[in-house]
Amino acid sequence: MAGILPTMARSLSNLPLAAALTAALALTLATPQAHAWGELGHRVVGHLAEARLSPSARAEVARLLAGEAEPTLAGVANWADRLRDDPPADDRDLGRRTSAWHYVNLTEDGCRYDAARDCPDGNCVVGAIERQVAILRDRTQPAAARARALKFVVHFVGDVHQPLHAGDARDKGGNEFQVQFRGEGSNLHRVWDSGMLRASGHTEEDLVTRLRRNATRVSLGTPAAWAEASCRVVAQDGFYPARRTLDEAYTRRWMPTVDAQLRTAGWRLAGVLNDALR
Repeated sequence: MAGILPTMARSLSNLPLAAALTAALALTLATPQAHAWGELGHRVVGHLAEARLSPSARAEVARLLAGEAEPTLAGVANWADRLRDDPPADDRDLGRRTSAWHYVNLTEDGCRYDAARDCPDGNCVVGAIERQVAILRDRTQPAAARARALKFVVHFVGDVHQPLHAGDARDKGGNEFQVQFRGEGSNLHRVWDSGMLRASGHTEEDLVTRLRRNATRVSLGTPAAWAEASCRVVAQDGFYPARRTLDEAYTRRWMPTVDAQLRTAGWRLAGVLNDALR
């Protein structure tokens, strides 16, 4: 990542705060991953990041997203998950080609990221973030290319903080670990994507307000480090439950981790954009 995000090691604790919130992992590399965080989680990450944009980054985001139906980070946060069903007219194959960019498989080697092994040709979420940030940073690139890169970055920073998007290829990032959750058949990936968020009963606005209120110091680091940290969540005792029926105790234990991952993703997304769009 050296040379792409040269200042990402600094803390986000010094990032400027906006005066108000702007309104309105895994398979083989050839196979698409389930959506991370669901639409709600990705929108929350976008809202949290937008509130921490610097003035210059905020202005450039507004310029690049002008013409979008909802020209905010939250409004474009789920664009990358819709590409298979609604690809851009100028690139109908974009969803298939980018399916491997949503995740990386790390748990089989102690959560250690090796680019040559885990991300051949940059085809994983870590490589995708690095590559799209480089495009976004480059002011000589066409505005359309930079706008597309921005939408990818918003989504993939959210993806890499969903622990199972840095999980185990053997069960396809929890997609093949079947569970019962709140009386319905599901799988562990889906529970982490959206099940626990929906079970919390909070609205989008409630989640954003609560997560902003409980903000803590977050170091920025690198996308590879983010993926390794997500993998370490998966590796914790109890993440994979001993019983396939998930009770309220599971949600109570792990919901603070969901909150922390969403909050951290929002802060880091802001840090990436503030750095790239100075």
